[in-house]
Amino acid sequence: MKNTYTRLLWPLLMLFLLTGCLFPDSELSKNKQPNESQLKEVQSAVDQYHEQTQGLLPIRTKSSDTPVFQKYLVDFQLLKEQNLMTEIPGTAYQNGGIYQYTIITPEDDPRVKLIDLRVSDAIREVAVKLNAYRNEHIYPPFGKEIADGIFQIDHEKLGLESPPYVESPYSKENLPIIMDTEGNLYVDYRIDLTRALDEYEHDFDEGDDIRYLLAESTPFVPAYSLPYTVRDGEPVFDSSSESNKSS
Repeated sequence: MKNTYTRLLWPLLMLFLLTGCLFPDSELSKNKQPNESQLKEVQSAVDQYHEQTQGLLPIRTKSSDTPVFQKYLVDFQLLKEQNLMTEIPGTAYQNGGIYQYTIITPEDDPRVKLIDLRVSDAIREVAVKLNAYRNEHIYPPFGKEIADGIFQIDHEKLGLESPPYVESPYSKENLPIIMDTEGNLYVDYRIDLTRALDEYEHDFDEGDDIRYLLAESTPFVPAYSLPYTVRDGEPVFDSSSESNKSS
């Protein structure tokens, strides 16, 4: 009888364990996909808040030197206090998702976009190794200079098997992580910008910040980016831009 009971219990136990393992993954996978309806819902709430408060935005206060694409993060608590939202979107970081909701062009035409936090995680992992390296060395591990003051990373000095990269939220391509003269880390979005210049209609000229072509044409902002402009139809780093240098 005891053996029979054990034989019956074991499949149920396995089913319970599998269900327990699979359910969080399935829920997590839903939170990894940008949800258009949730994005529209937040945009609608932000628009209503903007109208009801005579031009204010539901954002957290950030310092003036905060990178432009990370400067205007949506404060969902303010939206809930105004009864404009009843719950935080499942894709939002505050609710277990992998996106931060942010606002671009807040003065002219506030639009809600997403920061893919997997980019932030990849940057953070390299930063940990970089900080450890700099505790023992004077200079950052500069690799090849790819533009004025912009370098590849000597990954071997950081103990990495290959050059560091992030997966693009736009194309799923591997985008290199690069470094400036001070050892600050950025993502090189030239692959995505090249495609965007071909794919989307635009009137950008040399000197314009073409990162907004990605931010305005897709759900995502190019987080941890240097300024880019266009020259001879190609994206190039804009070394003349001193403000809003990263995001």
